[in-house]
Amino acid sequence: MEQTQYLILLLIALCSVSECVQRQYHFINVRKTWTEAQIFCRENYTDLATVDDMNDMNELKKSVNVGGVQYIWIGLKRMNVDKWQWSSGEPALYLNWGSGQPDGRDECAVMRNGEWHDLPCSDSLTFICNSSNMNTGLVFVNQKKNWTDAQSFCRQNNTELVSVRNQNENQQVQNFTSSLGLSESWIWIGLFRVRDPWQWSDQSNSSFRNWAPGQPNVRGDNENCTMTEPNAQGQWNDTSCNNQFPFVCHEDKLILINETLTWTEALRYCRQNYTDLVSVHSVQMQEEVMNVVKRASTGAVWLGLRHSCTVGLWFWVSGETVCYQNWAPGNGTDEDCERTVRSGAVQSGGDQRWISLPETRKLNFICSRYED
Repeated sequence: MEQTQYLILLLIALCSVSECVQRQYHFINVRKTWTEAQIFCRENYTDLATVDDMNDMNELKKSVNVGGVQYIWIGLKRMNVDKWQWSSGEPALYLNWGSGQPDGRDECAVMRNGEWHDLPCSDSLTFICNSSNMNTGLVFVNQKKNWTDAQSFCRQNNTELVSVRNQNENQQVQNFTSSLGLSESWIWIGLFRVRDPWQWSDQSNSSFRNWAPGQPNVRGDNENCTMTEPNAQGQWNDTSCNNQFPFVCHEDKLILINETLTWTEALRYCRQNYTDLVSVHSVQMQEEVMNVVKRASTGAVWLGLRHSCTVGLWFWVSGETVCYQNWAPGNGTDEDCERTVRSGAVQSGGDQRWISLPETRKLNFICSRYED
């Protein structure tokens, strides 16, 4: 007993918050066209550089470790492709359109009988807000508003117009409307069309832009790719994709694996192909995980989190202590060691909290490239 108490105190003393960078940038001092640079990055790293904010932009500039480089390619290209995304900012990867939908004329989405349709955003309809936890319910607002006003209403009440990210969530919302006798009603959901002609090579939904004054000044179809000046303020210009410049690739540090494996199989896969199953030791890392799990095909995703029945504690397989915690209610305590070994996963929907599951469950999982 004394030895166990000593170990617990030691683990608490070792707790610290680690900082992490979502992407690592790699400067390639070889002149290529934009398309050639994209191919090189995809073959050797993750993709041509994506930039989420000014911190990323500064890290990208730091990666250019030689002088005399005037222009470099980044991964932003004019594609003129419309896309649908959720009010929360998440990309719409799962879609459940009704027959003949969307018809391309309208910008906002409704649900009826579990199927989606596009309607003018100016229509006045009732709507559904996400609750604070998708698993505990939804909020039907019996007030008719246009889509933008509905979005504002949800946000003023610390929620968001409902996102439907997979078939399970679609069924949840459909059951919810049926229970209210609203199956035949048109009800706003949080899906809307984004008409942004510029897209990142890795299909990121980053809306960050750092255009120089007067840019982009697209001239016909001749200036569809983006370059930056690393030795100036790092602002961007559009130019012909056929120009040849050095470029920056990025390498994602977290990788979602869409195979379904047991926890032990997932651990072995990550250690053989990357570094390890991911450890979530800070709020910053949890935010990265939340971005990654949106693309999962299972309701939860394995983390590198394991329960030890010997000392009655959870630990990360990377060797870090479990200091930062993000457990869903009823998880992470009072594990039943007589039944089965438990491992930790993160919910792919809802508020993406951690849950305790039998290690034999088969789920997607997240591998990490971080070297601790």
